[in-house]
Parts: sequence; C-alpha cells; structure tokens
Amino acid sequence: MKFNLLKIAAALLLGACQCLMAQTYPSRQIKIVVPFPPGGVNDIVARIVAGKLQESWGQPVVVDNKPGANSVLGNDFVAKSAPDGYTLLVNAFGGMSINPFLYPNLPYDWQKAFAPVSSLVSAPMVMGVNASVPANTLQEFIAYAKANPGKLNNSAGSTTSQIAGEMFKDMAGVQITSIPYRGSAPAVQAVLAGEVQMVIVDNPTLLPHVKSGRIRPLAVAAPKRLALLPDVPTFSEAGLPAYDMSGWVGLFAPGGTPTPIVSKLQLEVARILNLPEVREKLGTNVDVVASTPEQLGAAMQSDAQRFARIIKAANIKAE
Repeated sequence: MKFNLLKIAAALLLGACQCLMAQTYPSRQIKIVVPFPPGGVNDIVARIVAGKLQESWGQPVVVDNKPGANSVLGNDFVAKSAPDGYTLLVNAFGGMSINPFLYPNLPYDWQKAFAPVSSLVSAPMVMGVNASVPANTLQEFIAYAKANPGKLNNSAGSTTSQIAGEMFKDMAGVQITSIPYRGSAPAVQAVLAGEVQMVIVDNPTLLPHVKSGRIRPLAVAAPKRLALLPDVPTFSEAGLPAYDMSGWVGLFAPGGTPTPIVSKLQLEVARILNLPEVREKLGTNVDVVASTPEQLGAAMQSDAQRFARIIKAANIKAE
C-alpha cells in the first residue's frame, strides 16, 4: 500500500513538472530538422511553419537541413536529441513508414523514437507520361503496356517513386521496367527526354511540365482530384480503385517528449495551418492537413503495414 502511494505521488509530481514545462515552453531556440536538401516539399513546409512559430512565440525557430541515407541521418539526429520540444523533425511518409523495411538495421527504434505531433500537408503523387506516348487515359496506357510487354520504362527518382511504380505494375498487370534516378527532378527529366515513358512522382515536381504540355498526366494517386489538375481523374476513377499514394508530411518530436509540450505544439501548428496566408502559400501544390498526434501516429503505422507487404513482394532494396 505504501509503495502504491509513492508511485501515485511520483506520477502526480511528474505530471505537475510536465505541465510547468509546457507553460514556460518555449524559452529558447527551437530547431526543426529537415532530413533532405533545401527546396523540396518538406523544406518548404518546414520553413513556413517555422516562420509562423517564431512570430507567435517570440523565440527563434530555425530549419536545419540534414540530408543523407534517404532521411535516416536526420531522423537519427532527432531520435537521439533531448525530448524537450526544442528539436523537432519534419519528414514524409517515405522516411517514416517505408525506411524501416528498407534498412533492417536502423540506428533507432522507429516505433518508439518519435512522438507524432501533427500532419502538415498531403502531397499526392501523379502519374505522367511523355506527350508522345499514344495514350490519353490510364486505361489506354495499360492497354498499350500490355501490347508491349517489357518494352516500356518507369523512372524512379526515389524509393517512394519506385514503390509507386511497383504498385501500379502489380495492380494493372503490366510488365514495365523501373529505372532508378537520383532524385525526382532527374526522374522527370528522363521522361521529358524520352529515355523512359512514365513516372509517378509528387505533383509539385511534375506540375510545371504538365502546364508546358510536355508531360501528360493520367491519374492522381489520392482519394480526390487535385484543384490544380481538375480534369485529371484519380486512380479510382480511372479504373484502379485500390491505388493510393497520396502521401503526407508530418511534424515529430523525439520519443518521450512530455505530452503537454506535444499538445501545445499541435494546437499552435493547427492554428498556423488554418491561417489564410499559410493556406495560400501552401495550397498551390499541396493539401493542407492538420491532425491530432493520434491520427498521425495511426497513419504512420497503417502505411508501414501496407508498404511492408509491397517491399517484400517486389524485393525492393535500398540503393
């Protein structure tokens, strides 16, 4: 009985300390780690959120790009940082839900190393083909690929893009060869040059070339059409209802970060994402989506289960 009372007292004391920490948080600089080079979707979103956090909280909020090993280096840095809310991570579903099945010896426990805070945006992938390909719809392209087995190529600028291609081949029942490229931009350039016929990539990378008419978009890998591509059907509308590579970018803290601090971050980030000027900045390329920590954690786990099956079936290895 005495031991139980001590445990209760300790728990109450810990809760009181954590609430006090949250009340004074933040009292110094916050660092947001982006495990990719500057300029990508993760980086753009992180910088917009960082600027608004700095405005509202009056403390410096800096973005620190730590690229390498398909985001493993940046993830590891955050995972090993103090769980106090002063080092955060912005990463996408590929780095959080796919990497664990590509790298069997990650330097961190992916299920315990991070505390989900909030999703930030959804960046659906889009399937596009070279404008010379004789197909104006997804079903026409599938028929064309079946008539030319093994003769068409898909450019994969990332592991996520490769998985997207493998999912398409499996669901459509076509034989297409995936050609690896070092990044989404080179993968799209390969389509423009006619080196490959198709690509499935994030829509911000593809959109400029769709507007120029050099790449023809066939389907959007999301539950609904993109506002910027209203005439392009979803994969479901185009005849592959199970296909979904909508993707997400989320904010994470190190595992063990006190719940009151995570909650304070989540509430402020949700407020920021709903500001009209933020939605205007981000809404040209992505869907702004704030969530609870529980919703982001559930998405991370659900995607992990889905991609684990695909990676194993296609025998995909980390480059």
